[in-house]
Amino acid sequence: MPAESRDSPAVAVADVDAAIDVAADAAAAAARARHAGRLRPLAELPPARLAALEGVLTDIDDTLTRDGAVEPVAAAALQALQRAGLAVIAITGRPAGWSAPLVASGLLPLLVAENGGVLLRRDARAAGGVVQQFTVPEAERAARHARLQACAAAVLAEVPAARLATDSAGRLTDIAVDHSEFAQLDAAQIAAVLAVMRRHGLTATVSSIHVNGWLGAHDKWSGACWAVQQGLGRPLAEAAWAYVGDSTNDQVMFERIALSVGVANIARFVPMLQVAPAWLCAGERGAGFAELAQALLAARAAAAAAT
Repeated sequence: MPAESRDSPAVAVADVDAAIDVAADAAAAAARARHAGRLRPLAELPPARLAALEGVLTDIDDTLTRDGAVEPVAAAALQALQRAGLAVIAITGRPAGWSAPLVASGLLPLLVAENGGVLLRRDARAAGGVVQQFTVPEAERAARHARLQACAAAVLAEVPAARLATDSAGRLTDIAVDHSEFAQLDAAQIAAVLAVMRRHGLTATVSSIHVNGWLGAHDKWSGACWAVQQGLGRPLAEAAWAYVGDSTNDQVMFERIALSVGVANIARFVPMLQVAPAWLCAGERGAGFAELAQALLAARAAAAAAT
């Protein structure tokens, strides 16, 4: 009888490991089925589709950046696109305060922060060189701010490992909990944070580094439409833009923009995506963004030479 007891835990562990393997295989198979026809290598994208674009919409964190800073290769690609007369608009979950220096410097002169909550435009006449616009009037922002802070307090109380993002001081229309930037949360803890936010009536999404929550109907897609209309004076024509991203909070853009592109480090999120990007870069982060920029500029040059 004692020998049987000693053997039982080993058998149980083996059974659990086998079940995990089966579940992982099933999840991978489901992801492959969901994303059939998508995540194709960017190198296979017909140049004519790239040559027809008028601009690029892009995420920032882990799409242009590494460890919170824009990679030099991505900065060079942004500048090359702008020199070629292409519009580049960033759509990010980062706060307005964190984003303002990127706008003022001219690296990203038109940017939507806080998942569609704040529009920032470069303007040398404005204080700090940046003009901010909001989706709702100041009184409504103040009322929402109080609700957001109450939700943040609830998250910290109910999820003991949760920590507010270090960039929280610069947030004007949302809250953010760090899950991978300076603090670590596992999948269950992230799910718990999402549950608290949604119970408080917030829209909640997960980026590569933060869990973001906000009040209102805006999102990255509405922010992109807003930015193109306000910044360029025309509606966003979906076929005329590419979107580049890396995470689950980019899915609304992957769904709406036909020429959607993921940088290679999106791989960690693919099993969780309901909508994957149509195309996939070989490079990660800034190198992946530069890969798209180079392909786009080459396609335009070839089209111009052929006319």
